[in-house]
Amino acid sequence: MKDNPKNSQSQLWDQTLRNSSPSIRTLVKRIVYFIVFISLTYMFYSLKFTYSSHDSCSTLSHDQHQSSSQVTQKAIIPSGSTQNQTDKHKTELRHIVFGIAASADLWENRKDYTKVWWRPNEMRGFVWLDNPVKNGSDDDNSLPPLKLSSETSNFRYTNRKGSRSAIRLSRIVSETVRLGMEDVRWFVMGDDDTVFIEENLVRVLRKYDHNQFYYIGSSSESHLQNVYFSYNMAYGGGGFAISYPLAKALEKMQDRCIQRYPSLYGSDDRIHACMAELGVPLTKEIGFHQYDVYGNLFGLLTAHPIAPLVSFHHLDLVEPIFPNMDRIQALQRLKLPMKLDSAALMQQSICYDTSRKWTISVSWGYSAQIFRGIFPAREMEIPTRTFLNWYKRADYTGYDWNTRPVSRHPCQMPFVYMLSNALYNSSTSQTASEYILYPTPHQACNWRMADPSQIQRVEVFRKPDPFLWDKPPRRNCCRILPSEKEGTIVIDVGACREGEVIELQ
Repeated sequence: MKDNPKNSQSQLWDQTLRNSSPSIRTLVKRIVYFIVFISLTYMFYSLKFTYSSHDSCSTLSHDQHQSSSQVTQKAIIPSGSTQNQTDKHKTELRHIVFGIAASADLWENRKDYTKVWWRPNEMRGFVWLDNPVKNGSDDDNSLPPLKLSSETSNFRYTNRKGSRSAIRLSRIVSETVRLGMEDVRWFVMGDDDTVFIEENLVRVLRKYDHNQFYYIGSSSESHLQNVYFSYNMAYGGGGFAISYPLAKALEKMQDRCIQRYPSLYGSDDRIHACMAELGVPLTKEIGFHQYDVYGNLFGLLTAHPIAPLVSFHHLDLVEPIFPNMDRIQALQRLKLPMKLDSAALMQQSICYDTSRKWTISVSWGYSAQIFRGIFPAREMEIPTRTFLNWYKRADYTGYDWNTRPVSRHPCQMPFVYMLSNALYNSSTSQTASEYILYPTPHQACNWRMADPSQIQRVEVFRKPDPFLWDKPPRRNCCRILPSEKEGTIVIDVGACREGEVIELQ
């Protein structure tokens, strides 16, 4: 009898399974062991990586926190700020060396300008001349030492409108550096008709790190001058400052530099050209004044920007800053308030006499003005055009800042009071300055309000603040004080109080 095929296949299959079952079980065990091994290995390395990452992140977070703290600290206290300089390391007048550009032909007529501000035995510097001159008997004790500039005939000069003396003058900083003076932080350049307010110059320079490259000054008042030369150039007559390391770098390359610019006009544009090659921009400080204008500086001085007054220039070309005296006498008059509170010199304050509807502007140490009516502060801070443009054909758009016309309306013409005296009261720790009415003809005014012509004197009291410019710039406020003095108005000037605003109350 034949076997059933289906039974045979089933038996064969069962036998096969029985014969192969040990090997299958072994294989399954190995697969399980392998999976367990892989799982354990994965878990081990995962934990190790997580721990290492946490440790690294903690370290990185700590480093970032330190770095962030350092950056924050640097942002709060910049390396060049006054706050970062202890009293021991603050820049002082003794750290500055002046280079005064002069010529033998003009020195006799201009040396008195230098006498106004020079402090013998306290300041360092030299007057650089093209030829020897004879000083008067008292000049040696009231002026800087005189030096002769080096020969410059080997330098080319091709500008047809200028003078080749510009090459000599441009090298004054380098020649001063070569003298090897010690403990120098800044070299300051000026002309023989430049007048510096030296304490304000020190205040400005203290803001900057003298160990870095700095080229500090300001541009011209004339838009066309700045177009012809450069808005990025410090004008030498207004004065400029170069930090010691920058002066050293300039000295090493200047002679090569100026050989490349024979067609330039003056000395200050040659300095600027070399600064451009050194990659150093102009740091503008608007208290340096070139005064490229003619006429009367009254409008500019009575609306001085909110910045320390550092310098005057071109005083030979403008009227004396005080009437009825010569230029030197006028500057001597200005020295009265300058000695008492140089930080506040020429700073404008604006206030209102509510009962009489007057606007009052005080330019401390120089002038006070009373206007009929109420003028907003944004208008009063704009200089009036008592001066003429450097380019006489240019109109009022030829300046690089806003100006306003002198009013011809009989009711809007100001009553002007000029400084006559100033003193310090030690018992009240205040300065008292007196301003006397300057007689000018006024036409009849038909406005129904008090007439300022009855006021003959303005008295201003102010507490000196030598740290005025260590704080963010802000205009001082003024307040009308009660007074029983006939023909006198009394004003208090000082830092604005909490919530105080220049407005009509």
